[in-house]
Amino acid sequence: MVPKRKTGSRPAAERKSLAVLVSGLQKFYGRPAPPVVTAPLDLILWESVAYLVDDERRAAAFALLKKNAGTTSLQILQASDAQLLEATRAGGILPELRAQRLRQIAELAHWVFKDDLKAMLKKPIREAKNDLMRFPSIGEPGAEKILMLTRAQPVLALESNGLRVLQRLGFAEEKKSYSASYKAVQQALQGQLPSRYDDLIAAHQLLRQHGQDLCKRTQPLCEGCPLRQSCSFFLAVRRA
Repeated sequence: MVPKRKTGSRPAAERKSLAVLVSGLQKFYGRPAPPVVTAPLDLILWESVAYLVDDERRAAAFALLKKNAGTTSLQILQASDAQLLEATRAGGILPELRAQRLRQIAELAHWVFKDDLKAMLKKPIREAKNDLMRFPSIGEPGAEKILMLTRAQPVLALESNGLRVLQRLGFAEEKKSYSASYKAVQQALQGQLPSRYDDLIAAHQLLRQHGQDLCKRTQPLCEGCPLRQSCSFFLAVRRA
């Protein structure tokens, strides 16, 4: 059982920089492959076609959607319920709900945004995020991920695994809500973000992979971690 402890108590001067820790992860895991999906509507559909499954199963469900129905808004609006359900059933639980969401996404993209999501992404970042968050299953982290992967805004999106890694390293303490924790880490990263989109995307992917493979939510594999000597969480566990 992992003991509870504050993970952001180290002074800022003692923390590794984002660039240093990402470099360490890249040496350990290698440079990640480019993302599978990068178009804005595809990224939104990618989030709803599957739920609580691994990347391979999500990719298979998305490929099935593309094969059976298509991934433009008009193709999804014209698809049969059976075509959408075949894809969402391949993507895990609640397939009927997720099939409905695919139609809702297509309706918003076609009727509200006139099938021009790229124009939406060019708005000021707050407006762009608000527009993206109108789509089902897209919260603020998801909106930032879309802005990053489409190379529309230079943000470092974090999902739960990457967020946990940075909290344990000491960038910020865990807050009562996920949203507050996310904002605290993002604030701690100000001034440290890479200037190139390739590096932002690689940082996102490496932090996510590290959280999945070693820095797990329960029973983290700290002894095999390349960052353990500068990790607040590991040092606290070793002292306990």
